[in-house]
Formats: sequence, structure tokens, C-alpha cells
Amino acid sequence: MIRVSLSALVTIYLLLFLAAVFLLWIVGEWNRRRREQRALRHRLRCVICAFEFEDRTPTLLPRCPRCGSLNERFKLDRI
Repeated sequence: MIRVSLSALVTIYLLLFLAAVFLLWIVGEWNRRRREQRALRHRLRCVICAFEFEDRTPTLLPRCPRCGSLNERFKLDRI
């Protein structure tokens, strides 16, 4: 039988609990960022009227629904 003091046992359990909470937090943040990137994938901003719209078509130059101008596909940066 291994003898462990009560304070060492509490410390070990506390460290394991904190490590599990930290790991769950990291996984949650990673999933949240992936969801945000997936949501912004088809998001475009018109260069003429600055209207943000979603376009899931494979066209290279999608039209703005507000002003009708052609827009290039580029990454929409987060602020």
C-alpha cells in the first residue's frame, strides 16, 4: 500500500481538476474559432457600398445584392 498524506492527495486532485478544466476550455475555444471561421468563409463585403452579404455560389466575381457591382473573393478579416 502506498502511503500518501492528506495534503498531497488534495493537491493532486486539485491539480488534476484544474488540468481538466483548462483542457476543456482550450477545446471549447478551438471549436468556437473553427465555427467563426466557417461562418466567415462565404461572407463578402462590397467594395462600392460596403454591404456585407453571403454568397455560396462558386462564381469568381459575385454580384452585390444591393448595388449590383462585381466583387472579388478575398478573406473577410475580423475586427
